[in-house]
Amino acid sequence: MSAAEVTKPLPRPQLRGLLRSSIKRNLISVAITITTAAVLMKFVHNDGRKTAYAEFYKNYDIDKEFERMRKKGLFDSCPSD
Repeated sequence: MSAAEVTKPLPRPQLRGLLRSSIKRNLISVAITITTAAVLMKFVHNDGRKTAYAEFYKNYDIDKEFERMRKKGLFDSCPSD
């Protein structure tokens, strides 16, 4: 077998519609990435913060906190002990 029989000509490159097809492919990948990031942000970050705030304010006593700060002398309008 000679070298001419083994080699085949290369296919012609796609010149028309190349930008449109690459933009379409990129938009689809960006849409999937953004949707995934938004869902992860909601479930991991936002819901975690909501539960942390709910847990903090479940046991928070504002009068006890005020008395603690007043005794330290942090307020100018209230005398400290």
